[in-house]
Amino acid sequence: MAPFGAALKAPAAVRRAPTAKPRARRPRPGARHRLLARLSGSGATFVFVAALFAATGVYGAVRGGHYQTMIEAYGEPADIMARALGFRIKAVTIAGQNELTEAEILAAAGVGERNSLPFLDVAKVRERLRAIPLVKEVSVAKLYPNRLLIEIEERQPAALWQKDGTVHIVATDGMTIDDLRDQRFANLPLVVGDDANMKLDDYRAILEAAGSLRERIRAGVFVSGRRWNLKMNDGVDVLLPETAPAAAVETLVRLQRESRVLDKAVLSIDLRQPGRMTARLTEEASAERVAAAAAHKPKSKGGQI
Repeated sequence: MAPFGAALKAPAAVRRAPTAKPRARRPRPGARHRLLARLSGSGATFVFVAALFAATGVYGAVRGGHYQTMIEAYGEPADIMARALGFRIKAVTIAGQNELTEAEILAAAGVGERNSLPFLDVAKVRERLRAIPLVKEVSVAKLYPNRLLIEIEERQPAALWQKDGTVHIVATDGMTIDDLRDQRFANLPLVVGDDANMKLDDYRAILEAAGSLRERIRAGVFVSGRRWNLKMNDGVDVLLPETAPAAAVETLVRLQRESRVLDKAVLSIDLRQPGRMTARLTEEASAERVAAAAAHKPKSKGGQI
């Protein structure tokens, strides 16, 4: 026991662990740094080298005088480099077309292997496609990195219009879509004559009234800008009035049902007078009718005075 009054020893100093200094936060890399990092990768290096070789080839072609030939084969230099960087158009999605084929649309759009997505002029593509008479509206959208979307709204073919010996395909509003070039539209109603294409609503009402006789109507002929004649499949002409032509056609349907008037030897049937029908017979039928009438004519009695 330490004697009273003796100096007390100070307790041993407690050793503290050194406090760790806060670690400085590294700034997040910006877009520039990220781009450089990507370009430093092996894959990007390969693409860069490929693009460099492509650019060298372009330069050589220009120097050698073969630039235009190269453009026709491989496209513009910008497209060549963009394709090398992964922006080749790998897929084209086409929607909304009905009569047009995908091949026809792509050919008209001018989109092919030489194009790249970044340098494709969508305004020019739309302009080319709108030049197709069957196309009413079109939209073109780029879907990066390598897809193109084309949406088509077609005009609806409503009838065939024959004028001056040429048959045109016309829309519901009478707009000429194109000339008839194949049999895709051969079953459309046929109208003939000046301005017949602008009277399609009237002609459709006539066909509606024809009912079961519609299949026997070959064409509607618009006469003098006022009224319609119907040309039947067997060559018979049906003359309709200027007013209420559909009602006259309903009369024709009734006469056909009751007396088979269209199956007789007639050249034309005139329905222009309300409540009256006049038929013009063929020459043979007319001659037979005259002969029959003469045979049944009573002979006059006579005698000698």
